[in-house]
Amino acid sequence: MLTRAFLSSLLVTFLAVGCASKKPNNGQDGEGNGSNKGVTLELNGDSDSNTAGGLTTVYFAYDSAALEGSTKSAVEANADFLKTNSSVDIQIEGHCDERGGRQYNLALGEKRANAVKEYLVALGVESKRISTISYGNERPAAEGHDESAWSKNRRANFVVTAK
Repeated sequence: MLTRAFLSSLLVTFLAVGCASKKPNNGQDGEGNGSNKGVTLELNGDSDSNTAGGLTTVYFAYDSAALEGSTKSAVEANADFLKTNSSVDIQIEGHCDERGGRQYNLALGEKRANAVKEYLVALGVESKRISTISYGNERPAAEGHDESAWSKNRRANFVVTAK
């Protein structure tokens, strides 16, 4: 017959071993060197759908690729996330609203994606971890023909390409 002290000792040992083998709950299955604080980070996840960890979509003013105000702040926060999570590679997608011709919007989308990439690199993110592409106005985030929809479509979306 086992004594109560022996059973208590066995239980404490079992719990200690079981707890020590658990992976950290940081949204990355124990990989990487940063914490996502409960946010989803999926391969091919994107900031538009909130599945790109701590990365957020960056929005632009009409007919502009300038990083100003909240746009600049959003890129800075994304840089912090990428520096903390050094195994994450991204693609930046440049998007435009429906106004403007196809070629013009593709060029503007490219300028937006490149402006974001250049600022990320200036903030210390390795260039080799970032690729860019422009979709112009071909992949709207919001349907509609008014400023409310247009403002949501003038953006740079972040897509996780490696984690």
